[in-house]
Amino acid sequence: MKTLVLLSGGMDSVTAFHWARAEHDVVGAVSFDYGAKHNHREIPLAAWHCAETGVHHDVIELDFVNRLFASDLLNSGGEVPEGHYADENMKKTVVPFRNGIMLAIACGIAESREAEGLVIAAHAGDHAIYPDCREPFMQGMAAAMREGTYAKIELLRPFIHLDKAGIAKLGASLGVDYGKTWSCYKGGELHCGKCGTCVERIEAFQLAGIDDPTVYDAGV
Repeated sequence: MKTLVLLSGGMDSVTAFHWARAEHDVVGAVSFDYGAKHNHREIPLAAWHCAETGVHHDVIELDFVNRLFASDLLNSGGEVPEGHYADENMKKTVVPFRNGIMLAIACGIAESREAEGLVIAAHAGDHAIYPDCREPFMQGMAAAMREGTYAKIELLRPFIHLDKAGIAKLGASLGVDYGKTWSCYKGGELHCGKCGTCVERIEAFQLAGIDDPTVYDAGV
């Protein structure tokens, strides 16, 4: 199947990108620069994976999200909270309906590229905090994409019932270079090791029994 991949440059989406290359015919990858504090760290890595594999890569600017939406993940928001990924305070990092917006745009690009499928890396660990990563939401978006396109674009979500450790194991089997991925929401020079996505990243490698190639800030 010809597919387009949503590729942020994080662990999950990079793994989904390489999974899609193994299972389908990837016609392109799309990243979104929406004003998140870590976009400038993630997107170059997404570009790197595409360059290494000869896949066309597009970066879509969504500056209105940073201007109009409320989230501490954004440059316009407050400090990124620290703690476990599933903690209540991590709701401050939710960008309202982010996946709905990105999927709608990517669906249009997919049909324009004569693709039949669109890959998103939403996984089981996302469900606690992000409503637009849960399967009921994905089912609704899948129906909208299918009914709203002549190509009947299929929404592929290979990790929807998989946790991040499972994703890490799969990526290792695919030869994914996780040193060329970014997770930290703070977007500093190094992974902070304390925000929700850093904590989840550390746990994933530990539970998967895989060496963590990440360089974390001092004291982690």
